[in-house]
Amino acid sequence: MTAAALRRQGPLQGVRVVELAGIGPGPFAGMLLGDLGADVVRVDRPGGAALGIDPASDVTNRNKRSVTVDLKDPDGVATVLDMAARADVLIEGNRPGVAERLGVGPDACLARNPSLVYARMTGWGQDGPLASRAGHDIDYIALTGALGMTGPAEGPPYAVANLLGDYAGGSLYLVIGVLAALQHARTPGGTGQVVDAAIVDGASHLSAMIHGMLAAGFWQDRRGANLLDGAAPFYGTYETADGGHMAVGALEPQFYGEFVRLLGLGEDGEELPSRDDPAAWGELAAAVADRFKTRTRDEWDEVFRDSDACVAPVLSLREAPRHPHLAARGTFVEHGGITQPAPAPRFSATPTAVSRTPALPGADAAEVAREWELPALVRPETPSDSASDPAKDSDA
Repeated sequence: MTAAALRRQGPLQGVRVVELAGIGPGPFAGMLLGDLGADVVRVDRPGGAALGIDPASDVTNRNKRSVTVDLKDPDGVATVLDMAARADVLIEGNRPGVAERLGVGPDACLARNPSLVYARMTGWGQDGPLASRAGHDIDYIALTGALGMTGPAEGPPYAVANLLGDYAGGSLYLVIGVLAALQHARTPGGTGQVVDAAIVDGASHLSAMIHGMLAAGFWQDRRGANLLDGAAPFYGTYETADGGHMAVGALEPQFYGEFVRLLGLGEDGEELPSRDDPAAWGELAAAVADRFKTRTRDEWDEVFRDSDACVAPVLSLREAPRHPHLAARGTFVEHGGITQPAPAPRFSATPTAVSRTPALPGADAAEVAREWELPALVRPETPSDSASDPAKDSDA
């Protein structure tokens, strides 16, 4: 067994993935496949990373290896095609047509390997009026209506970093597509195919339940007026005495009753506005807000901690790993001096782990060349003056 195989864990052991370097959702998808045990080899461009992040700290490149290949050089193109011939999956996140112009598009790769899953990650998709335009997470979720659901009624919408578009609507849907296509390719009579994962498609798909509620008349097409967008006083966030916040999700009547009791509202026969009357939500929310302002976040956390009131403290990124529940589950791990989310989900028979620190560009060429039987990977690379511009070629 090879050294790489000995290090790998997870249900995708034995699956080989080629990831053409990009930014955003493509690398995250590659990380997820690597977390699941796949042998992910990232093909980096000569000249370094597309973003100014220290590669040693880029957690989205953990559980991968890296080689450097110049796709502006015919020998580099031949090398990537040789890699595709030995792989099960290839991920690319360029704008439509870029991979084809470079000579590593789906037709060229599938000609070398008819069983290959060729996974394409873009924001706008491979076709449509906006397909060739640049964009980022916030643009994609804006067009799908997802961004329009965020933020208060009286203020502008706001993005939650790039989690909703790039990663939820992009990376996760790409991985779902890869796994489904891989299953098809491995069934009798199955073949490889192209997976077109567009963030606008995935982000729209995520809103399926909301569209159903809208059609049924249970959702208003505006912010701050609905059950799950902060309008309901029993589903939202409240500031505490120390400037912290508590999150409340007491949707069901029994949980709401526990919430009100522990919050201390309705005592001494006090009659509260009806939670079932949207016209009274403003008054009820004001009463809840006033009550939360009487104690600190940690004091309220102590009050609600062992209850079914569906209340939790709003933690920062640095606080979250220290929460007793997340610490007990090992939801975050420290590896290579970096505290980071552990692989998810979990498997009983094929457990996953963070086994490699973020891959440094080109650092694993000799190892990959030996294990994949690709001696061309260890030839000295001379970056060409015409090396592709990642900001221009990348779609997401």
